[in-house]
Amino acid sequence: MREVALLGSTGSIGTQALNIIRKNRDRLTVVLLSCGSRLDIMSEQLDEFGPKYAALPDTEDARKLASEHGSTSFFYGESGLAEASEKCEYNFMLNSLLGISGLIPTYNCLMSGRNIALANKETLVAGGEVIIELANKKGLKVIPVDSEHSAVFQCLQGTENRIKKVTLTASGGPFRGKTREELKEVKPEDALKHPNWKMGEKITIDSATLMNKGFEVIEAKWLFGLGPDQVDVIIHPESIIHSMVEFTDNSTLAQLGQPDMSIPISYAFSYPDRWPSSAKPIDLISTSSLNFSKPDINTFKCLKLAIEALRKGSSYPIVLNAANEVLVRLFLDNKIKFLDIGDTIERILDSHKPSGKCRTPEEIIEVDQKVRKDILSYM
Repeated sequence: MREVALLGSTGSIGTQALNIIRKNRDRLTVVLLSCGSRLDIMSEQLDEFGPKYAALPDTEDARKLASEHGSTSFFYGESGLAEASEKCEYNFMLNSLLGISGLIPTYNCLMSGRNIALANKETLVAGGEVIIELANKKGLKVIPVDSEHSAVFQCLQGTENRIKKVTLTASGGPFRGKTREELKEVKPEDALKHPNWKMGEKITIDSATLMNKGFEVIEAKWLFGLGPDQVDVIIHPESIIHSMVEFTDNSTLAQLGQPDMSIPISYAFSYPDRWPSSAKPIDLISTSSLNFSKPDINTFKCLKLAIEALRKGSSYPIVLNAANEVLVRLFLDNKIKFLDIGDTIERILDSHKPSGKCRTPEEIIEVDQKVRKDILSYM
């Protein structure tokens, strides 16, 4: 029985994960739930799954739910989630938190000797070296939940780990084929219309800028021990092939499936087994054709900036991630324009002067917070 700590339970990944748990109660049980602000959904989840623990960042929200759910012990405040991830009794974590908030719980989970399924990109973008070094030291698994990294992970099962190159696919988002001129006046509602995937706001904007794919290049480096030149990105608008792995003998394995996150989430729970899925099987006849092209890194410069940050190393990926989080929020709030996201990140990275490697989560958070405070001076 996997006793699951599910962080980010009211988001897109979290609610899909609970659907899978609901269908596999003989194998999965929830012991910890956390959410940000969607209290109505969280309350329903507490009623249905009755976890022993819950964590919320807002003290008043936690007290309100605690008064309604007396059998659940609550952690709350800025340190609540970190404390819960360290002290609660669970044997498996699914981290689907948004942003840098996922770093400390991931670290605590591994420190306490428990495997983790990771759907929080920012943890590996900002702290990949620290997290993977710890997992390797402890002999633990970091199982990727992103469809692209899950695809690579699946392709590597039962093979010698002799990777020549990994190719991550990208749908191209809602603005595939657009020019910078055409993107000048796009609105948040336009950027949120992803053609293939149903995701949260932040990751959907990241997909529109291609920063999401840049993050995935950085993640792939840490998850699979690759150099920047071993990770490629191609545009594949159908989103049927999720990633490909080319081996040293020049053979290539690919993982195919519907653009449905229930598949990689289920695999993360069931690994190394595979459980029946509610996802529809692919029908290549009706699909008719699969198309591929190179990404336009001049129009969508966030992908290029992420790869440059990876090559530079040090604190550059931390700065990249922090700046992107803040700027995406400003765009969603209609305070900046779409192209300002990449343009501002470029200026921030150009002016950044790293002081050395960040070797602890606390040092990573310190750099992250400084970037957030300084961001308005770049606007």
